[in-house]
Amino acid sequence: MNRFRGSFPIFRDFTFLRSLSRSCKTSSKAVAVPSAAEQSAVAEFVDEEDEEESRRQYFESKRNKSRLLPQHRNIVHERKPYGISQSWVHETLRYKRSLFGKYGMESGVDPRVCFPTAEEISEKEEYNRVAYPYTISEMRERIATEKAQKAEKIRKREDEIALKLSKLEKWSQDVRDRVAKAEAEATAAKERRERLVEEVRRHFGFKLDARDERFKELLAQKEKEDKKKQKEARKKAREEKVIAKLLAKGADGQSVEEPNK
Repeated sequence: MNRFRGSFPIFRDFTFLRSLSRSCKTSSKAVAVPSAAEQSAVAEFVDEEDEEESRRQYFESKRNKSRLLPQHRNIVHERKPYGISQSWVHETLRYKRSLFGKYGMESGVDPRVCFPTAEEISEKEEYNRVAYPYTISEMRERIATEKAQKAEKIRKREDEIALKLSKLEKWSQDVRDRVAKAEAEATAAKERRERLVEEVRRHFGFKLDARDERFKELLAQKEKEDKKKQKEARKKAREEKVIAKLLAKGADGQSVEEPNK
């Protein structure tokens, strides 16, 4: 009991307690005014409390070996960073919602702020009208139509590939024929030139340099004559081909008319 009284000097003077109890029983109009001794006792008690709080804060600061700021130390210990708002950001709905989502009821935030406001609901509905203008049934119909179009496109592509594969052998043979024809023409041209060069050399009766002007002139003349002969030969071949077709056509017409007779 003595220890309790030593900690709280206000309880040393029981006269003050008796007057305080009597003043509580009286009406509000008749309030007893404490004496100067009583006031000094109260002031002494308050000063001691302030001193005790200062000492507690001092020792608490000495315990903080990390030297972190209070808000950072609270975050490390998974507590709310700030006891009171320090910026306008701390008063926004987004910050309060994130604070409640992380610390729950210990954040001191009213849970009602987590529900969407009327403005947010209106904006969300407007977004849904623009981003998703079709109903579920309409979306299913569009998806089915797109799938059918895609399948039809694949089928057509497969048919084209199959048709081209069926013609692949014919195309390969055409390519081989063209290559053989080009090689034959190149060989024939080489042989003709060698033949013309040999004719020019036989014309002069002696070996003449191919760079000689006389040799070049006579070779050009021979080539011109050879091209003329080739042209006449091709013309004759075409005429013979046309005549053969006409004769074949006439023979087919005659064979068709014979049964009618």
